[in-house]
Amino acid sequence: MNGFERLERRFGVLSFPGFLRYYAMLHVLVFALQLIRPDLGPLFEFDRAKIFSGEIWRVVTLFFSTSEFGNPRSPVTLLFLVFAVNFTFMVSDGLESAWGCFKTTLFLYTGIVLILAMNFLYPVNIPSSGTALYASAFLAYATLFPKFEILLFFVLPVQIRFLGMLAAGSIVLEAFRFPVLIPFFLAAYTNYAIWAGIPALRGTTQVLAAVQRKKRFNSANPDDGEAFHTCVVCHRNDLMDPEMEFRIGKDGQEYCTLHLPE
Repeated sequence: MNGFERLERRFGVLSFPGFLRYYAMLHVLVFALQLIRPDLGPLFEFDRAKIFSGEIWRVVTLFFSTSEFGNPRSPVTLLFLVFAVNFTFMVSDGLESAWGCFKTTLFLYTGIVLILAMNFLYPVNIPSSGTALYASAFLAYATLFPKFEILLFFVLPVQIRFLGMLAAGSIVLEAFRFPVLIPFFLAAYTNYAIWAGIPALRGTTQVLAAVQRKKRFNSANPDDGEAFHTCVVCHRNDLMDPEMEFRIGKDGQEYCTLHLPE
């Protein structure tokens, strides 16, 4: 039994199926409220002094402040919102299918706690709090399903990994533009590093080692046949790593034990 399984047995009650879906829908509700009452926007933003003065709701509403999205009445903003909500639903379902409900919920809880902590502890107004959780979830999805193809804005076919690279690049660029925010970015994406980034790097290292073993094996056995088992996520097969075990997931695809959906 691994660490997450032990945690789930003890704290499984904290699981929140579809958490990111509800998070996005609540964001839409706040967006709609600001369409009706634009003056509500400042009441949702994080303000340390006002929170300590009694405006406790800002601890929650800082995640749903829409000030980053520009004019809420703009048709472009509304079109982006429709695409973003559909995209978020896809990411939510994908993470839960790969990790299971508890692990996905823990990933999101960790992101929320770190973002909130940085807002309180870091003496800088942080404008990215409302979107950092979405970004970390998307990067995790892009890491888990790099070759999954979507229709960008319902028109342009593109693989998720390229959008992930673009998102990561924009985060790095933002950090270079505003170096004072680097500690926030490091904290806000710690959940991605723990749950997706580091495991992916570790898996890549293992795959490269397996490729080298396969090359050596092929040079000694030039007439070997095709692989019988291949992981749909990392493409490791039984020729690369004869000791690796493979399983069929609920979706009918074959996975190695490192990437088998829970």
